[in-house]
This record gives sequence, C-alpha cells and structure tokens, in this order.
Amino acid sequence: MEEQQRTRSHTVTTTASSFAENFSTTSSSFAYDREFLRTVPGLLIVAEIGLCFNGSAFILYLSAAVVDASSVSPEKDSHNFNSWAASSFFAFLVTICYAGNTYFSFIAWRSRTVQ
Repeated sequence: MEEQQRTRSHTVTTTASSFAENFSTTSSSFAYDREFLRTVPGLLIVAEIGLCFNGSAFILYLSAAVVDASSVSPEKDSHNFNSWAASSFFAFLVTICYAGNTYFSFIAWRSRTVQ
C-alpha cells in the first residue's frame, strides 16, 4: 500500500517549559522592541505613559500637600511649627514640579499626535 501524502494542517504544538529556560537576552524579540520604540506609535505609547504617570503623581502630591498644609497650626503646644511649615512648602514645591512635568509631557504628546 502506497501512502498518500497528506497536506499538513497549520497547527501549533506547544510544550510545557519554565520561563527561565527560554529566557535569553540575545533574543530577537528584544531587538524588535527597541525598534518599535523608535517608531511613531512606540514614541506615542512612551509619551502617554509619561503623561499618565506625571498626571497621577501631580494629583497625589497635590492632595498630600493640601492635607499637610491644613494640619499646620502655630499653637504653642503643637509640634514644631517650622518643621511643619517647611514640609508644606516642599510638598507644594514637588507638586509644582510634577505639574510642570505633566504640562511638558502633554505638549510633547500633543506635538507627536499632530504629526
């Protein structure tokens, strides 16, 4: 009996293996990721992540600075007034830095989407 040649179906066969066994830093997938980050969609993703991080950090630091400033009282029996005032000042300073960084991230993201 002569065997007829069958056409092979397009199936994928997988085997169980650990992640560490298949992990290699010389993998071609890393080179693809680096090239993807140099493309316009890759840059947009990075800019959007930066924008979201800076925006959320701004909101969190603003709420912390407001709570910190509202807890300062110049009463004699309270904790050292100067240290509370300094912590409030630096909390608002960090908040302003994150607000500026959010603004510049938005401008960078906006200029990339227009192109």
